[in-house]
Amino acid sequence: MIEPRGSRRQRNAPTISDVAARAGVSPMTVSRVINGEGSVRPSTRERVEEAIAALRYAPSAAARMLAGGEELRIGVLHTSTSLFYFSEFLVGCLDQGSRQNCQILVEQCAEGAESAAIGHLLHGRIDGLLLPPPLGDAEKVMAELRERDIPVVAVSTGRAPDWALSVSIDDRKAAYEMTRHLAALGHVRIGFISGAANQSASRERLDGYRGALTDVGLEQDPALIADGTFSYRSGLDAAERLLDLDAAPTAIFASNDDMAAATVAVAHRRGLDVPGDLTVCGFDDSALATTVWPELTTIRQPVGDMARTAVDLLLREIRQRRAGNAGQDQPHVVVDYQLVRRQSDAVPRRRPRS
Repeated sequence: MIEPRGSRRQRNAPTISDVAARAGVSPMTVSRVINGEGSVRPSTRERVEEAIAALRYAPSAAARMLAGGEELRIGVLHTSTSLFYFSEFLVGCLDQGSRQNCQILVEQCAEGAESAAIGHLLHGRIDGLLLPPPLGDAEKVMAELRERDIPVVAVSTGRAPDWALSVSIDDRKAAYEMTRHLAALGHVRIGFISGAANQSASRERLDGYRGALTDVGLEQDPALIADGTFSYRSGLDAAERLLDLDAAPTAIFASNDDMAAATVAVAHRRGLDVPGDLTVCGFDDSALATTVWPELTTIRQPVGDMARTAVDLLLREIRQRRAGNAGQDQPHVVVDYQLVRRQSDAVPRRRPRS
């Protein structure tokens, strides 16, 4: 293709993306600095101005406008311990990204290496960032992203800061409903396997379980709560502890499907029938819920739909900022959940030992 005379920038001339990468911010933030918008933090503005000076960047009119037809790039930063959860999340992101002319860049990071991973994504010149759990609850991560002035959507967190967007279900209400369901079946010894301590969803689900026990008049026995981390391995260990109790539970509600599937495996190894001897319920309704036998009664958290909603929110925020309307709308979106009954729950066939 022949370019019109005078339209070509010198081949080695720096671009707005080069400035963004050097300053550790998004191209959109560079544009806001260039255009003199007042919503940029002073420290961020200083970094951008230093990068402009160091690179001797001269913005063109087109760069200043940041034309809306340009393909956007969204980063997904994750440390997920559940392959099933993250697979569904990523499929939702990719699906919605393809509909919105948006490229998805995925970066995995180990605990303690979040800052380096963020820097790597920003050097990939992303315009915004999605945080599946647990990163939306990580205070250091959120503080760094705010300092870098990049649009963020935190998923499955109940405590996103007011400067960020978020998408979740009502975890407390969902766990409350599942626990009430088990009590209605006649279970009075209901075990609970909690999730990772660093995630607000874990605390909400535990609060829902406890609240339901109180409301139906069942005993709050600390021995019936076993710590997990959302991993299958932690579910195995937690189920063993609960089933070793002298007064073992007749039902176990795990905070995700991975740990519920592990509980079913432990029950089978001990010769227990599920659900005849032991009811087992999970949370998420991931693909694993219908892979194990018996299929799990669980809370359907629409992870794929949440990812699609998160992509939409993030793109809207990016475009609002480009139009000079930053901070006009910072919603916390709560999506619906559903209690799905399958074959892993039943009325207790035996009386709990006392």
